Amino acid sequence: MTTFALDTNILSYLMKKDRQVLERIKEIVREDEDCVIPPVAYYEVKRGLLAVNSSKRIQLLDTLCRHFPVGEMNTAVWEEAARLYAILRKRGQALEDADLFIAAFCLINGYTLATNNTRHFEMIEGLQYTNWKA
Repeated sequence: MTTFALDTNILSYLMKKDRQVLERIKEIVREDEDCVIPPVAYYEVKRGLLAVNSSKRIQLLDTLCRHFPVGEMNTAVWEEAARLYAILRKRGQALEDADLFIAAFCLINGYTLATNNTRHFEMIEGLQYTNWKA
């Protein structure tokens, strides 16, 4: 069984009721697979909604979190993120911290990342990801 971790952009599409992403969610439910929200993706969405005082969308995010739990960041995830950073830096590649944390969260937990930013994650060896907008 696959567990999909929803990247920040996928959460945003969900909140905008994007038809393609909603169909993927329905497919996941039909196939009895799971979704989880990486804590960093939750933070990125929540901070944006609070910044613009969007109470309706904050309520929608809260509803999504009742269906798809927000995961936990533990020491293993932070260690993996640091390891990934060092590898990428040695290669002369860069990835924003939020994306490193999301990738590490997925790797440590064995999750497949659902994203529309595959370009951000293709340099992470071993990371399973899928583009839900392709």
